[in-house]
Amino acid sequence: MITLPELPYAKDALAPIISANTLEFHHGKHHRAYVDNLGKLIAGTELADADLETIIRNVAGDPARAGIFNNAAQVWNHSFYWKCLKAGGGGTPTGAVAAKINAAWGSYEKFAEELKNAGVTQFGSGWAWLVLEGDQLKITKTANAETPIARGIKPLLTLDVWEHAYYLDYQNRRPDYLAAVIGRLIDWDFVNANLG
Repeated sequence: MITLPELPYAKDALAPIISANTLEFHHGKHHRAYVDNLGKLIAGTELADADLETIIRNVAGDPARAGIFNNAAQVWNHSFYWKCLKAGGGGTPTGAVAAKINAAWGSYEKFAEELKNAGVTQFGSGWAWLVLEGDQLKITKTANAETPIARGIKPLLTLDVWEHAYYLDYQNRRPDYLAAVIGRLIDWDFVNANLG
């Protein structure tokens, strides 16, 4: 059974970058709705007891199961996103990911600029990602509920650029939201753990 995971921090822990009000709506309403919708869509099917990644991989690309895919992928993407953030995070990474970022982009500053640009230029709703493809780090973006795991690509970090992720705090200033999250909230320990 798919359930709504608890946030890994208090609802006010990420303020002022992401307010408790935003987390209340984003986690408590949007993320919960995806969980509830998915539960209804898979009830009584062969997917009823499957884990999220299995559900996503089994229904990806099947137009008849687009509703299942969209809700399952959004549950997975959001659950992953919450873990990518922490109070007092952001800024220059340490550990193995720091060396890989420098190898791929030459500097943290260039990486941060390209990650922000991926989020800013994602037309409409979607996600900006740092992924590991083979042994190479790449920045990518996906529309709507798309997720790298549907294509067998390993996500290390994601930033949510659906309007519900930032509109209460930043209105239409998506670049300001992205700059603040990258600079002050990324949990580099979690990103490093994903490299393992």
